[in-house]
Amino acid sequence: MEPEPELSPHHAYPDHWEADVVLRDGGTARIRPITTDDAERLVSFYEQVSDESKYYRFFAPYPRLSDRDVHRFTHHDYVDRVGLAVTIGGEFIGTVRFDRINGRGRPASAPADEAEVAFLVQDAHQGRGVASALLEHIAAVARERGIRRFAAEVLPANNKMIKVFRDAGYTQRRSFEDGSVHLTLDLEPTEKSLAVQRGREQRAEARSVQRLLAPGSVAVIGTGRTPGGVGRTVLRNLLAAGFTGRTYAVNRAFDEGPATLDGVPAHRSLGEIDERVDLAVIAVPAHRVPEAVADCGEHGVQGLVVLSAGYAERGSAGRELQRELVRQARSYGMRIIGPNAFGIINTAESVRLNASLAPESPARGRIGLFTQSGAIGIALLSGLHRRGAGLSSFISAGNRADVSGNDFLQYSFEDPDTDVALLYLESLGNPRKFTRLARRTAALKPVVVVKGARHSGTNPPGHAVPVSRIPDATVSALMRQAGVIRVDTVTEMVDAGLLLAGQPLPAGPRVAILGNSESLGLLTYDACLAEGLRPRPPIDLTTAASPQDFKDALAEALADGSCDAVVVTAIPWVGENGEAETGDGEVLAAALHGAAAGSPAKPVAVVHVEIGGLAEALAAASSTAAPRTRPTTLAAQPSGASGAPTPTETAPQGAGEAEGGEPPVRPGRIPAYPAAERAVRAMAEAVKYAQWRRQAATPGKVPEFLDETTDEPGAAALIDTLLGPTPDPRGRTLAHDEARELLGRYGIPVRPTLPAPDPGAAVAAAARLGYPVALKTTAPHLRHRADLGGVRLDLADEDALRRAYGEFTELLGKPAELLPVVQSMAPRGVDTVVRASIDAAAGAVLSFGLAGAPSELLGDTGHRLVPVTDRDAAELIRSIKAAPVLFGWRGSAPVDTPALEELLLRLSRLVDDHPEVVSVALEPVVVAPHGLTVLGASVRLAPPPPRGDLGPRRLPNY
Repeated sequence: MEPEPELSPHHAYPDHWEADVVLRDGGTARIRPITTDDAERLVSFYEQVSDESKYYRFFAPYPRLSDRDVHRFTHHDYVDRVGLAVTIGGEFIGTVRFDRINGRGRPASAPADEAEVAFLVQDAHQGRGVASALLEHIAAVARERGIRRFAAEVLPANNKMIKVFRDAGYTQRRSFEDGSVHLTLDLEPTEKSLAVQRGREQRAEARSVQRLLAPGSVAVIGTGRTPGGVGRTVLRNLLAAGFTGRTYAVNRAFDEGPATLDGVPAHRSLGEIDERVDLAVIAVPAHRVPEAVADCGEHGVQGLVVLSAGYAERGSAGRELQRELVRQARSYGMRIIGPNAFGIINTAESVRLNASLAPESPARGRIGLFTQSGAIGIALLSGLHRRGAGLSSFISAGNRADVSGNDFLQYSFEDPDTDVALLYLESLGNPRKFTRLARRTAALKPVVVVKGARHSGTNPPGHAVPVSRIPDATVSALMRQAGVIRVDTVTEMVDAGLLLAGQPLPAGPRVAILGNSESLGLLTYDACLAEGLRPRPPIDLTTAASPQDFKDALAEALADGSCDAVVVTAIPWVGENGEAETGDGEVLAAALHGAAAGSPAKPVAVVHVEIGGLAEALAAASSTAAPRTRPTTLAAQPSGASGAPTPTETAPQGAGEAEGGEPPVRPGRIPAYPAAERAVRAMAEAVKYAQWRRQAATPGKVPEFLDETTDEPGAAALIDTLLGPTPDPRGRTLAHDEARELLGRYGIPVRPTLPAPDPGAAVAAAARLGYPVALKTTAPHLRHRADLGGVRLDLADEDALRRAYGEFTELLGKPAELLPVVQSMAPRGVDTVVRASIDAAAGAVLSFGLAGAPSELLGDTGHRLVPVTDRDAAELIRSIKAAPVLFGWRGSAPVDTPALEELLLRLSRLVDDHPEVVSVALEPVVVAPHGLTVLGASVRLAPPPPRGDLGPRRLPNY
């Protein structure tokens, strides 16, 4: 039971400091401020701390806390004196406290910016990362309260505490004074501290999922006494899969005394079981779930799979039940899959866990599968089984109230049994974190995603997560930037997953096509062109081709250095009696396997039409495929400016990626497809992914010239002035001159415009700017609409200007409605649009496209997450379909794309440095053969949204 928050006369109880965290061993704990109601908890906690730990904390024997100590350690003003506690089951397992001090080490108030900090962790929980998590959170609290440095005195023998400070990644200084080590930590986050924090997060969250998927014992709570029902079905599936651990059936309706059910011990509660249970599968009605969770928590269960329905999918009342379920489970240190889950599967030989409603456990394989939908999970399991594909793990998270796709990525990243991660997602609770994790995982192994609920603008029932307003096309572009293979359907996901799990990555887009059907070869050729591949003319082996002919042709194609991949097409061949022979698929499969096994490692896909047994024979080796060769792991490095993967873990190389490296082991599985388009689409995704991997191995950079030509302090001061001492939460749009000044601080000049409320003012403005000039309306309904007459260009003299002004007012309205302005002409070029905006969930996004209705109507706009690197900027301008216009399309002069890339980098840097800049639109940006001109700019400022990805680790609370 959490204490009631205390309202301090100095400062209200800071409930935003409360957080659930995952500890090093995968268990959860709660961090919260200490209040005056915690006296008994503090005394009980201290009694359980060893004398040695007490000595390290107080530098002297200190067997018990005095009443004065208890009062001091539980009374805080949450400004100059702050205490945080880590709790499990409502009881303290660790504490931290800071007191603000002045330069002489005496108690002080603001503006003093240093504090003395001290930790104490219960001995039974040392080694779980409690102190490290507390340091992250107390440092964030200190920064919020204006404290920039921590000072700590540590005894030299207290190696564990010294290591906590040393490994945190903050800039620090150490000295030895009066028999103790004096440590000073600068609390400003650094690249190293952020990398340390994210590394700990990854290991902890991966471990939390691993504990769920590899338990030593499982209890099914709600197992019925008669066959049928959800609980009895899960118990049956556990036993049928051959689970290697201990299994228990639990139901409070069982008779007292020893009993068995389906050959396993049956108990009325977990308290009757002689050992601690690792995983509990809960299959009771929703109103009985809290009782079951409490039973689990009180008896040390590590994780829960909640199959019970009746939560957020039922509306607001159910959503509150779901939140309470998560709070209750986390208070005991447990993570949840569900509620409304389908279950989990782990095919590892040492586990063989099928704690799901799937009647048959899939074969063992190299694909990890996560789905937020039970129905989609059933379909995917069935589809993979039909095509002979095996799985390493499966999680169907239901309402994903706790364990999410992000956690699955953390687990998949380091799971040696998973080569490909497939995810069906209907909501992204933390898109910013998802793209970061996906980028890191994709640098090591493919990540294939299908996103459901793409166009509804809302989350599916049961998914109580923030709704992102980013268009689906933008989400897709950001996933591509992170190396995610985004496909539209679950069929395409299975198609891509089979190829990526069974075949090496292609070294390029050159595809050889061979087969015994000219027509099917031509269809494959056309599909390759449509997908942007470079197919060679199809090789027609004729309908008389034998399996040996296929083997020889495939071996020759794989040995040919001018191709990177092969698509084999096959139809039933005609026998001597003139009838089609469809039953020799096994013979053809053996021939293709034989050719592939003795040839250079290149991906092979097969398109077949009604050849009996072929797909099954090609997939025969899927469950025993050897893992691909993994390269040496390099030393960990912090992420690059764009979050691009650095050599923390080097990904397995595709064919041709590394010279002199050991070629990857070729698994025996060759994927087969019933249509050429499906095989080619999967191959195209593999080609694009392999290209991303090669590029990601050398991350882009932010050019140094940006540091020399930007005025970050000046821009910050200007933003503070423009927002004022009490900023409007809704923000404000800057006037033209204000926007010009701010953008100018980052080397982005905007061509000046002068108001022209009447013809005389227009002539005066033109005289000041110099002819030729442009006359434009700034009325919202006509802005940038030359097609409606809202822009007149190349006005060479006063007469032309006055004549244009008269036509303006005659055709479009009064000057007060049109708000005309005059601007000097820019060099001719291509009109483009550059924008930056901040989404509360995904973060800052940089966008680029050509100006005009066609691009807007067709959605031809590229997007990248901020901050962008030089490589990101170059890829962004080339990502749109109309990009050839920039590079000399149909004989036009190529424009200055390096200048355009520099503009993108400068705007990215501005938005990244100053989160108060929530929206920027540069329109139009005229890119000429030499240089560019920004003709219009709109900038909006607002108090910055919170950046959860830069704060201390915490589990989301939806």
